[in-house]
Amino acid sequence: MQRITYRVKVSAQGTKRRISYLLSPSKRRLNTKSNIVSSVTPTSTRFARTKKLAQVSSIALLSLPAESLTTMGVEVPAYDRVMLADTLTIAAVPGDSTYFATDGFQHGFGFDLVRTYADELGVDINLKAYANEEAALKAVRSGDADMALTTASTQLKSKLNLASVNVSCGYDASLTKNGLHPKVSWTFSSPNDQLSKKASYFLCDSIKLQNTQKLAAFYNQNLLKDAYSQDHFKKTLTERLPDYQSSFEEQARNYNHDWELLVAMGYQESHLDANAVSPTGVRGLMMLTNNTAKAMGVSDRVDPYQSIGGGARYLEQMKDDFSDVPKTDRIWFALAGYNMGPNAVKNIQRQLRSQGIDDKSWANVYAYLADHRASNSRYGQAMHYVSNIRSYLETIKTQTV
Repeated sequence: MQRITYRVKVSAQGTKRRISYLLSPSKRRLNTKSNIVSSVTPTSTRFARTKKLAQVSSIALLSLPAESLTTMGVEVPAYDRVMLADTLTIAAVPGDSTYFATDGFQHGFGFDLVRTYADELGVDINLKAYANEEAALKAVRSGDADMALTTASTQLKSKLNLASVNVSCGYDASLTKNGLHPKVSWTFSSPNDQLSKKASYFLCDSIKLQNTQKLAAFYNQNLLKDAYSQDHFKKTLTERLPDYQSSFEEQARNYNHDWELLVAMGYQESHLDANAVSPTGVRGLMMLTNNTAKAMGVSDRVDPYQSIGGGARYLEQMKDDFSDVPKTDRIWFALAGYNMGPNAVKNIQRQLRSQGIDDKSWANVYAYLADHRASNSRYGQAMHYVSNIRSYLETIKTQTV
């Protein structure tokens, strides 16, 4: 059917009816397609709620001079739609530079950037997964999504008449040196919509750009790119994991963890060697200290089942210590606490709060670690510990080796 657009004048009374329509759950049909992975729901601030109400009031008072109508119903600019619905809907293609899902939540380089943008807008996120980039872009074109997170070519985006901005804002080298795709982009239906304009300002702000580059370092994809590392990782998982897999799975159930996360931790700690011993006295598959082992009820640190259980229990304790952190970032806080102690992480959070920086964002904590690692070696160790485990977990989940 040919798409026909009319321009009409809108009265104040008509605007009031239109806003009532947009805000009424009974009149707006929510999208419940099966390709929705899940919703990520950060806490909206009072300021964001007030801002949204002010925007709605402004529409009513100003009585927009024109509104696009189609044969399918009323169209609203993407930014207004996002703010009215209090949700930013993203069409994304899973990948090492965009996002991957594990343990009931999504994360990844591109996704973390989108989440930060949504937090700045004061809205929630609804992530929809698509099998390929053309399908994700068409979702934006049809209005099924507000924006797309892909590595699609400029040619494909131009073909669909869509506007996009690269997340590196032209500094592609900051991505390629970390093994990320240089053309990770956010795509919108129009370059003139406030949603795309604000996104461009957001990504290209000098401070935000620095944080993007630090986030790229956390999501570094080069750890297992060389042949030796790939072969060692694959050989270890092939030869040693079968002996311990049932223990990993059972202890993960006991303490509500993703068992493959525990495997990634075990590889980082000991390369899955139950008899490993370090010069500092930590030992066993999960390399527990004597004090930690006792606190976790482990009587024999070289017993694989006990060692995995002790590590799993301690990780659960770390998650509890950071229960106020949104789930999407909580695992990174817990791993950092596991490595350097929860009080050290909480001290960094206090430093961030004193500067007016969100202390519950892993991107901000990681940036702090990166900025101060020269003066504190533990910061550098924690950075590598968490990013390595993330890399191992991602590799296991995406089955790239």
